[in-house]
Amino acid sequence: MKAVFSLSVAAAAMVASSPALARPMTPEDVMKVKSVGAIAVSPDGSRVAYQVGGRPDIIGGEENGGYESQLFIAAGPNAAAAYLPEGMSVTDIQFSPNGQWVSFLHKSEDDDERSVYAVPVYGGAYQKIAEAPDAAVLSHAWSPDGSTVYMLADAAKDEDREAEAKKGFNSRVYEEEAKLRRMFSSRLGELGAGVEASEIAIPGYVTEFKVSPDGSFAIVGSQPTPQIDDTYTSKRFHIIDLANANLRAVVETPGKVGDAEISEDGRTMSLIAGVDMNDPADTTLHLVDTTTGTFRALNAGAAEAAVDAEWLENGQLAAVIHVGAQSLLRMYNADGSVAGEMDPGALILTGIEADGGTLVARADAPTHPTELFQVGEGGSFTRWTNSNPWLSEITFGEQRTVRFNARDGQEVELVLVEPVGGIPTGGAPLILDVHGGPEAHDSNGWTTNYGGPGQVAAGKGYAVAQVNYRGSTGYGTDFSKQHQGNYTDPEFADLVDAKNALVEMGIADGDRTGITGGSYGGYASAWGATYYSDEFAAAVMFVGISNQISKFGTTDIPYEMYNVHSRAWPWDNWQKMLEVSPIYHVDKANTPILIMHGEDDTRVDPGQSFELYRSLKVRKPDVPTRMVLFPGEGHGNGQAAAQYDYMLRMMRWFDTYLMTGDRDAPLPDTRPVLNLASDDE
Repeated sequence: MKAVFSLSVAAAAMVASSPALARPMTPEDVMKVKSVGAIAVSPDGSRVAYQVGGRPDIIGGEENGGYESQLFIAAGPNAAAAYLPEGMSVTDIQFSPNGQWVSFLHKSEDDDERSVYAVPVYGGAYQKIAEAPDAAVLSHAWSPDGSTVYMLADAAKDEDREAEAKKGFNSRVYEEEAKLRRMFSSRLGELGAGVEASEIAIPGYVTEFKVSPDGSFAIVGSQPTPQIDDTYTSKRFHIIDLANANLRAVVETPGKVGDAEISEDGRTMSLIAGVDMNDPADTTLHLVDTTTGTFRALNAGAAEAAVDAEWLENGQLAAVIHVGAQSLLRMYNADGSVAGEMDPGALILTGIEADGGTLVARADAPTHPTELFQVGEGGSFTRWTNSNPWLSEITFGEQRTVRFNARDGQEVELVLVEPVGGIPTGGAPLILDVHGGPEAHDSNGWTTNYGGPGQVAAGKGYAVAQVNYRGSTGYGTDFSKQHQGNYTDPEFADLVDAKNALVEMGIADGDRTGITGGSYGGYASAWGATYYSDEFAAAVMFVGISNQISKFGTTDIPYEMYNVHSRAWPWDNWQKMLEVSPIYHVDKANTPILIMHGEDDTRVDPGQSFELYRSLKVRKPDVPTRMVLFPGEGHGNGQAAAQYDYMLRMMRWFDTYLMTGDRDAPLPDTRPVLNLASDDE
């Protein structure tokens, strides 16, 4: 590894604050946050291509939409240039093997589907270089000699089915009309003069692929069907010879699989995966023999989680490791022994890329979302980007980790954001922001988003705690399995114990504690508003679970629920499954609860929200209850307007019931209070 650039002074200048302009963060600020997405390093290590993305500025008058990103190419800190027209959003960026081009996926006005484009690094117009027959390209890769582009594409269109649909016969047979993706190769003559793509036979439903450095084989992630349950339980990596499309080996890992990379010599593959079928998450780093498919774990049993990995030219493997709420960069030798570790300080590393002796990382921190950093030989992290210079205006609440002992003695960690200006006498109103999964964890980095109150709440005088309750990753597989077979306890008991610990420390006001979260965090919020209602003055539940029996019958992940959560089927003990459902405890409810859900959610059916809402309205009509549905949204809001609407409603609910501590306050206005530019503006 060599440090090509070392302009640390410029990087330091980018994070300088402007006290004269200091102000708290607002929901409007959240909606304009940009962050670094995909990154790619040129073969000679001299340049980095990266995306900076976010949602449209609907507050400033832009048209509503989902995530959009812009392509930049940088040669060092503050030395980036936009390479495509403004507003041209692209995905899946790659450097060509000679470093002269950056390729990406894009759908132009003249395209029927998304295709592969490329733009010259040293000046010139972008152009299409490859496309799949009658299908959108999902991802792509170059052959090492630059002569061929490999593509993963959607299934071919069914013209007969489309004709039937136009006549009104648009019924859909659930889970029986799966269409498998296809792989293609397209040889290139003069760049841009691609020839007709040739299909490559592949097994099952392909999710991803990567080509070996010598171009002789590819590793292909595949599963039996497109169903998300198969992604969690049956996805495996296949090693395929590209010359004849023969299957060389299947990597028979027993559980969930994640990031896979091929070493420079092609002999070894790194794979982040679960250690068994009941492992809640792919957090253990493995080395795989690419000839036989045999594998071995490197950090099994450690109280940590592997997040991303990248092979270096010197034969070492760099790996991002999360240890609780912090992170580090670990170097492994080719034989799997540890060569050393780098401490990034306050940075939370989330991804790495390397080539040409240059290693770069994506990282966030308590005062900024994801940015691009270069990793130096001595373990330095030099910041290259500043995607949100206006954050220098923001006054942030102090952020830190806190550890406490749960009622049974288990140590649990949380990330605490204190109110701007400090903690008042008697403690601050507290919001527990509960992550989903529960096979995930909150890091001590950037905490604020449309569903996470973070610094917005801190600016209004709240303390916010993100508890890595049992079931969370980052603390080892044993910790993440402690909740299995016992919905709600110890996992949700940890949340109450976190509240009590913060009250005892003088940080939180026990009478003004609220709870929010999405998915499993929504389940926790519903549980807090019913079973633990005396503990919480307000709740905001998002795409959450209210009935574990009906949830099983309406979700698209029944086997994943069984393997890593319940470890039992509902019919094994109907009563037990009912008793861990919030609807069973509505008689205890006195907590004002705002219930929100995407109408098109397939993970947690909107019926879960309907059940809790109706039970509360009938059995506890005096408890302030409201349900808000988001048309066109699934398991999380993707459109800018829906995200902004959500955050406004969440904060207004907490301001009404939590800040005041008045559980009997009238319901807020039904409409969001929008701060949007007028058409004239």
